[in-house]
Amino acid sequence: MKLLRVGEPGNERPALLDQDGATLRDLTGLVDDVDGDLLADAFALDRIRAAAGAGVLPLLDVPGDVRVGPPLARVGKVVCIGLNYHGHAAEIGAAPPVEPLVFLKAADTVVGPNDTVLVPRGSRRTDWEVELAVVIGRTARYVGDDEDPLSYVAGYAVAHDVSEREYQLERGGTVDKGKNCETFNPLGPWLVTADEVPDPQALALRLWVNGDLKQDGTTADQIFPVADVVRYVSRFMTLYPGDVINTGTPAGVALGSPDRQYLKAGDVVELEVTGLGRQRQTLQDA
Repeated sequence: MKLLRVGEPGNERPALLDQDGATLRDLTGLVDDVDGDLLADAFALDRIRAAAGAGVLPLLDVPGDVRVGPPLARVGKVVCIGLNYHGHAAEIGAAPPVEPLVFLKAADTVVGPNDTVLVPRGSRRTDWEVELAVVIGRTARYVGDDEDPLSYVAGYAVAHDVSEREYQLERGGTVDKGKNCETFNPLGPWLVTADEVPDPQALALRLWVNGDLKQDGTTADQIFPVADVVRYVSRFMTLYPGDVINTGTPAGVALGSPDRQYLKAGDVVELEVTGLGRQRQTLQDA
């Protein structure tokens, strides 16, 4: 299933994208919202599947230009994995990490997939990063070696881990200063349930800036696959339904390019992940 939320910020309505890839079905009669509580409730998800299969979900009566919000309401936390692609590590001259590099983004950085991204005041090095986002569906605590970490995954989405490299790398302290600026985590357009993504290590990721292809990678290049990441993170913090893990970015970021042309107001960024949809943001000064 492809779940999404449409409407203005704070007033989004839950919806289902029909199999035709264009028609929206209204879920407000079945669920309150698409959030951690829904993802943790297998019966609720089964009701949605049954209603969709029976063809009884009503059309969602919204204008064609309706805003698409983040596909997940009330995100718990956003856990991020740094330097998780061989190509990205190579392009910035870093050795592949021995263990996953973990940092956090505040949940309030999450915005809709086509919302405006704000260039922070004084920023000179705002960068792009297309990523596969993993959405947790049941509580993961100390996932064992004999368990399947992917059984804790409710679904997947496209994430744009926007980064301010000067704040991240040159201002001292942790990387969090360059990762938590307002609007720095567009998410969506859809939350695609895990049954529609049989192999999260076989997904293509692409990103364009002003029409120029900058990133063209695959999750097969991940240093730590999704299953390993879920297991690893669960041993340092408890993952709850509605938590999100951004699993890293492939090569092609501005930081790793020879000209280092960073984002500025007026730039347009487009990005996609196989089967998970496409985003488009216009940059604006904060």
